[in-house]
Amino acid sequence: MLITPITIAFAVFAIFCLGGALGVVLSRNLVHAALYLVLALFGVAGFFILLEAPFLAIVQILVYVGAIAVLITITIMVTRRIMGITENVNRNWPIGLLAAALVLALLGFTLMGSFSGVTPLAEVPPDTVEQIGRAFVAHQGFLVPFELASVLLLAALIGAIVVARDA
Repeated sequence: MLITPITIAFAVFAIFCLGGALGVVLSRNLVHAALYLVLALFGVAGFFILLEAPFLAIVQILVYVGAIAVLITITIMVTRRIMGITENVNRNWPIGLLAAALVLALLGFTLMGSFSGVTPLAEVPPDTVEQIGRAFVAHQGFLVPFELASVLLLAALIGAIVVARDA
């Protein structure tokens, strides 16, 4: 097997996904579990980048990391404050800073290695967004995954309301 920057990035993203998933399952602290979930979701976004699907990578980061994971984390933090739990969980910030710097370096290395000297093959049609929208709602397109994502977001919203109401 030939070791290339793509295979190294794939291995790192696989470690992010598997490590994050194991951390979610094995962590007893809810805040840590939510942060492990963010790590796993970033790994999936990295896979989309490696598959040359930047739109899906951005959607993964915006919808899942930016909405659901932040919603879970804020809900956990609010319920912890209401329950009177005061614990300083910011003792390991140097490790987090090192991990963030390594991820930034890896992503920069991957992007520079993958896209240096690459020219677009063709012009982007002006109706690309319209075509994506039609693909989302077409019967043979992505209607079912789009509806499943909306049900998942609705379930997260209902869960947040139930947790906030009980607190």
